[in-house]
Amino acid sequence: MAAAKSLVVLIMLSALLSNSFVLVLPASNFYQDFDIIWGIDKVRILNDGEVLNLYLGKDTGSGFQSKNEYLFGKIDMQFKLVPGNSAGTVTSYYLSSQGSTWDEIDFEFLGNLSGDPYIFHTNVITQGKGDREQQFYPWFDPTSDFHTYSILWNPKTIVFYVDGTPIREFKNLESINIPYPKNQPMRIHSSLWNADDWATRGGLVKTDWTKAPFTASCRNFNAKTCIRYPAGPIISAPCPSNSSSSAWMKIDELDETSREKLKWVQKNYMIYNYCTDTKRFPKGLPLECAVATSAYVDSARV
Repeated sequence: MAAAKSLVVLIMLSALLSNSFVLVLPASNFYQDFDIIWGIDKVRILNDGEVLNLYLGKDTGSGFQSKNEYLFGKIDMQFKLVPGNSAGTVTSYYLSSQGSTWDEIDFEFLGNLSGDPYIFHTNVITQGKGDREQQFYPWFDPTSDFHTYSILWNPKTIVFYVDGTPIREFKNLESINIPYPKNQPMRIHSSLWNADDWATRGGLVKTDWTKAPFTASCRNFNAKTCIRYPAGPIISAPCPSNSSSSAWMKIDELDETSREKLKWVQKNYMIYNYCTDTKRFPKGLPLECAVATSAYVDSARV
């Protein structure tokens, strides 16, 4: 713990001296890296900060956010979701900025009745506007063990991963006037909350409070990121170009193997894609849905 704190102090001093962003790989410790912001009595940090349990009761849920803000990064977190009858509950894991024109990159895990699959709900919000949902069934039981959920975010692309398999890609298409989140630093957030007004079958299935408290666990937070300390300015190209650890900054196109995995997931496990929902967009699908070079075309063929 002492060594980790010393590393953080050195990084902060470096950031203050350079008055900029720095590339860091913070140690995985929930005491060190996060603040409890909601339901403080319903959060348990275990194993010297290595594991965090979120709880949801009828009175309130719980949540935390990162102490630091990030502008681009590759962020991993392992979750074990609420088991059994989890209908009405949502475990969220996302990046978000602040203000009325905020940016956000979302993973939300929608609970279900015992025996029915979870739904992995994803969204990308830019300048306060979302409506870019894609949903998937998992190909495993996300409640029986921990699985790794990752977000890659750089100036060129956003990729959602599950256990290293890409499930969704959102590319920077500013060249055709589609807003892209690249200027607002974001914090990492996670929470467990009740959303039985919409989460399970559109709100038809309500939370069974006789099963409370509900529990979701997370561990192994890992961030290869450009981090902004309070003294640093907001800039659009924050990462050192000569850093050997910033390979994720150079990712533009997924390689052939990753592209095949993405197609496999979208063909077999995607259950909703906003780019095929013509009833929702009677005046025409969002512009990115028609871009032939994007992953949306592959998913639209499902």
